[in-house]
Amino acid sequence: MASDVTVNKAVQSQLKTLNGNAQLAEDFDDFLRLLTTQLQNQDPLSPLDTNEFTSQLVQFAGVEQQINMNQKLNDLVSLGIGTSFSGALSYVGLDVSYLSSELNFDGSTPVKIDYAIDGVPKEAAVNIYDGTGALVFSQEINGSEGSNSFTWTGAHKGGGLVDPGTYEVRIDAVDDLDAPLSTSTVVSGHVRGIETQNGQTFLLIGDRAVAIGSIINASEPQSGGSTA
Repeated sequence: MASDVTVNKAVQSQLKTLNGNAQLAEDFDDFLRLLTTQLQNQDPLSPLDTNEFTSQLVQFAGVEQQINMNQKLNDLVSLGIGTSFSGALSYVGLDVSYLSSELNFDGSTPVKIDYAIDGVPKEAAVNIYDGTGALVFSQEINGSEGSNSFTWTGAHKGGGLVDPGTYEVRIDAVDDLDAPLSTSTVVSGHVRGIETQNGQTFLLIGDRAVAIGSIINASEPQSGGSTA
């Protein structure tokens, strides 16, 4: 379901085009009335300069063409959004893996974290932070060069589970010289809906909007998995 912000932007864009067409039509009618009145009352021995009227007519025609072009562009954008929506809808209800360091924890379902380390690590740890930047979970991992995986149950470093919400995961690894190694992460989540932002379609995972281009794979939820 699209957010109120997205809907408002679409409605306001359409309203601007409609208002532009209405204002142009009103101004053009006023111009024609003035032109007719001037022609009816002009001095036959000193007729009005037709070049000026022609110039104004051309300007009105140019403005009308621009507004019509904007309307066509709005129609094309709407068509593109509709096509993108049709494809994105197939993700709703599925579990997906996507490139990101931000993950959603629904309060109970463990989150799988795939990660890659560029180099051979001497030490490696997975650190998870809440929205305020506070560390809520940390654990040393048996990192090796290349792809690895880790499943976070939502455990808090102080005991129990963290609250449902969005968290940031960081894989910190160093080599034999204690120099930091580059890492990347792929996290998983359940798609609850879709929306558009600036003409681009996103999947809603928890309270995050994830670009479709970040999706690595998708699968049916496992028995007992998240349906949030």
